[in-house]
Amino acid sequence: MQQYVIYTRVSTEDQGRSGLGLEAQERDIAVFLDKFSEVPFEIIGEFRDVQSGSDADRPELAKALELVRRTGAELLVAKLDRLSRKVSFIATLMDDKRVKLRVAQMPQADKFQLHIYAALAEQERTFISERTKAALKAAKDRGVQLGGLRDKTMKRNEAIQTKANAEAERLIRIIGPLKASGQTLSAIAETLDTMLVPTSRGGRWTAKQVSRVLERVEAS
Repeated sequence: MQQYVIYTRVSTEDQGRSGLGLEAQERDIAVFLDKFSEVPFEIIGEFRDVQSGSDADRPELAKALELVRRTGAELLVAKLDRLSRKVSFIATLMDDKRVKLRVAQMPQADKFQLHIYAALAEQERTFISERTKAALKAAKDRGVQLGGLRDKTMKRNEAIQTKANAEAERLIRIIGPLKASGQTLSAIAETLDTMLVPTSRGGRWTAKQVSRVLERVEAS
C-alpha cells in the first residue's frame, strides 16, 4: 500500500491561526490523492510548520522527514515552495536516497524536474527582488518619500478592509439565514438581486461574491 506523510507550511502565526494558505494546500493535496495517487493509500502522518520557508530550523518538517526515512513513505506537499524556497535545501533533499518526494501540483514530476523547477523559481525570486530594489532606488532618486507613501498605502488598505468587513457584517444578516435554510450560493445571489440588495460595486450578485462575504465573516 502506498503511504504518505503530509507536510504543510504557512509563513506567519496569523496565517496559521486563521487558516489562510492552509485551505489551498489541503485542497491541492486532496485533489492529488483523489485523482493521481496510487490506490489504496494510507496517510501515516501530518505535520505543519508556521514560519518562513527560508528558516532552516523547522521542527515539524524534521519530524516529517524522520518518519519518511524510517518508513519509506512519500513526503507529500502541495507546492514545492511549501517545502523550501532555497534550491540548495531541495537539492540536498533530492540527493537523500531515503526521501521520496511528491508535489501535488506537479503529480507526474520526477526528482530531476523538481530540481529544475526549484532552480528556476529561485532565479525568478532573485530577479523580482532586484527589480523592486531598482524601482525603489529610482523613486528615491526622484525625491519620492518612500516611507510616507508606504504609510499612506497601509492606511488606505486598512480603510478598505474596515469598510469591506462592515459591509460583510451587514450582508450576513440576509445571507446567513438563506445559507442556513439550505439555499445554494447561486440561489442566494438570485435572491439578493430580487431584493435589490446592491453589491459593493452596484452590479448583479454572483455565487462567488456570496462566497466571499461568507469567507470574510468567517475570517473576522
